[in-house]
Amino acid sequence: MKSLSKKFRKCRQAFQRKKGRNNSGQITCRHKGGGHSRIYRKINFQKIQINVPAKIQTLEYDPNRTGLILGLIYKNGSKKYQLCPQGARIGSELIASPDAALIPGNCLPLKNIPLGTNVYNVESAPGRGGQFVRAGGTTALLISKGDSWITLRLPSNEVRLFSENCWATIGQVQESRDPKPQGGSLRKKAGRSRWLGSRPTVRGCAQNAVDHPHGGGEGRAPIGKTHPMTPWGQPTLGRLTRRSKKYSDRLILRRNP
Repeated sequence: MKSLSKKFRKCRQAFQRKKGRNNSGQITCRHKGGGHSRIYRKINFQKIQINVPAKIQTLEYDPNRTGLILGLIYKNGSKKYQLCPQGARIGSELIASPDAALIPGNCLPLKNIPLGTNVYNVESAPGRGGQFVRAGGTTALLISKGDSWITLRLPSNEVRLFSENCWATIGQVQESRDPKPQGGSLRKKAGRSRWLGSRPTVRGCAQNAVDHPHGGGEGRAPIGKTHPMTPWGQPTLGRLTRRSKKYSDRLILRRNP
């Protein structure tokens, strides 16, 4: 596996991380910031080159994701990055086609994929590009077919409907995890968390009452609330954040237990 390939320079660009801030520069997600600078690899999610075979040139590590990526050179000369399936090898050929073979890495419409097949990088709507099942080690199972609708079981065990014209990739995303801290610079330490972009966190019960709803009290006092709260007084730790009325509610057959 190569770290960086010079052949795919045009598929990489500078990447400024948000560091927990919104478009106004205000912090909306605390305890994020710093970290090593990263080069962003432009992954081919949106545009699929149908019926154009591609050859795997490189297998690369991507610091922005939990899975490996492939460097593909298409027969027409274009070069793209894609998510790497398990078992991919340099020199193999992949293709996106309605009649493609059922091998890991090939892309097909859901209506052409048989039942019981594992897929990843699934479109939420036809032509929108892969939006589901993209993390390292994840895969979805095709469990049934109906009138213009396909039922998939997602990695969260949620059962959901997708249009039969949505495209998906055969297989499972190849996982790419950091090695376990053993010694040297990889041991567990505060500096390693800062490298990854995590800033120090102070427990709410260790703060003053003016700074956090859990703060104040004499000694090791309980939070004094019926449920945990955020620094702004909103319920947390178990509260559902999904909107009560969302457009995709009608597509979900069974929610994540």
